[in-house]
Amino acid sequence: MSHGPREQAPADISVVDSAVSIPDVCEVIITGPDEDWLVGFTRQLVTDRLAACGHHSQIRSVYAWEGRVHDEPETRLALHTRASLVPTIVARTQQQHPYEVPCVLAVPISQGNPDYQAWIVSVTDAPDA
Repeated sequence: MSHGPREQAPADISVVDSAVSIPDVCEVIITGPDEDWLVGFTRQLVTDRLAACGHHSQIRSVYAWEGRVHDEPETRLALHTRASLVPTIVARTQQQHPYEVPCVLAVPISQGNPDYQAWIVSVTDAPDA
């Protein structure tokens, strides 16, 4: 999978072995009941430069809700984005998601391919942009 031409890693990175950490890069996990809705939502986020990409997978969720234990199929979305964009992603998810309390979790990226992380930063907008 190609993500376009090689880009120079930003100056504010720290090198650990052959991997780097760009402080503002993270993964945002969102789950939902409908894959088609979640794919459309992902497309909106990428188009609006809030995420570089989104990876979807089918999962099975077991959870407590309203006094019962549920066991349901869901779709899991892993967005790659800037940590500084997470509040905007959370707000948009809360506005548009079909769940009353949608799962939206941001996970920091401690190390990774510097070219890939630089690409994430290059195709997303800074919050004030």
